[in-house]
Amino acid sequence: MIESIATEGLIHSSNGDGPQGLNVIKVSARSRTAAVAGAIAGVMRESGHVEVQAIGAGAVNQAVKAIVIAKGYLAEEGVHIVCVPSFVDVDIDEQERTAIRFTIEPQR
Repeated sequence: MIESIATEGLIHSSNGDGPQGLNVIKVSARSRTAAVAGAIAGVMRESGHVEVQAIGAGAVNQAVKAIVIAKGYLAEEGVHIVCVPSFVDVDIDEQERTAIRFTIEPQR
């Protein structure tokens, strides 16, 4: 089952089909960085792992800024994160697009 919550350009999808479930926050160029940062921090607190996905330069810019803000939120709680970027192919309206996905995990 897939659940999606859309709020002002921010979509959080939870899909339990993966080994530990998949938490993907989809960011657009119009996403508010503070809202995305709060979502990142919330999912990190809840599951200890989150992925942020963006397509296009504006969306990637908003995603990176949100990750930096979330890093500050979580550091105040003693949680230090690392971010690993990767390219992923996604299907949107039957067209294949390349997105950048940031995998965020606690630092080991």
